[in-house]
Amino acid sequence: MSLEVDIISQITERFSALRDAEKKVAKLIMDDIQTAANASITELAESAEVSEATITRFAKAIGCKNVRDMKIKLAQTLTVGQRFILEPPDQGGYQGIYESIKQSLDINRSLINEQDVDQAVEWLHHARQIITVGMGGGSTIAAQEMQHRLFRLGYPIVAYNDGLLSRMVAATADNNDVLVMLSATGYTPAIVETAELAKEYGIKVIAITPKSTPLSNVADLTLPIEHQETDFIYKPSASRYAMLALVDVISMALAVNHKRKSRDKLRRLKLALDSYRGGLERQPLGD
Repeated sequence: MSLEVDIISQITERFSALRDAEKKVAKLIMDDIQTAANASITELAESAEVSEATITRFAKAIGCKNVRDMKIKLAQTLTVGQRFILEPPDQGGYQGIYESIKQSLDINRSLINEQDVDQAVEWLHHARQIITVGMGGGSTIAAQEMQHRLFRLGYPIVAYNDGLLSRMVAATADNNDVLVMLSATGYTPAIVETAELAKEYGIKVIAITPKSTPLSNVADLTLPIEHQETDFIYKPSASRYAMLALVDVISMALAVNHKRKSRDKLRRLKLALDSYRGGLERQPLGD
């Protein structure tokens, strides 16, 4: 698998070392990447008012094999979207963080199918072992959060975020285990392949991920999420809150469906913590 290198960063980092004629090519490309990606070497040379040989030297100076390789990398850069190339409109107000979280939760609360949640809860309650897998930022946090929520209710659960280790676990799990896969996109190859491997061994797979994605298509049951990213790329993604909310929904459903067991576990936990840390009686339970 080849590594994708950001050509814009390459141009920026090497700009000061370029010859004057090559700097003219760099400025031309940075001003209009899309046109540069589609232009011929002759068109680039004419627009920058340099020779075609200068275009070739420039391509090699920024780490490309030739002009064709440079144009391919420019096209690849365009696929990430203009919002990662041009400065987006300022949306830096701090209140915007809270507003984006609220909007994400409002969108995702409408996606909840209570019958699917009930099915997931039934599978989890009767599982020999619950295995949660999340790879990446928010997905890893959500997988670990599910472990933190459910162990205190007495469920055997473990969380993984390493691709190779997750494959090993999927290959050795029993068919009465349940795998919960969390992915904000549903496209990460390692998590999709882990789900496929688990299915080969008859392990039930619950996915917390967007609908109609590779992971969703593999899973036995999908509890869907949606994420709507804004053009303001500096703001952390609010999609992780949608996953965390579903983790809370599942945790509460398991606790409520088995109240006596849950109450006993939570009381023992509360006693152990309050006698250790002191403070007010209404402190969060182990958080």
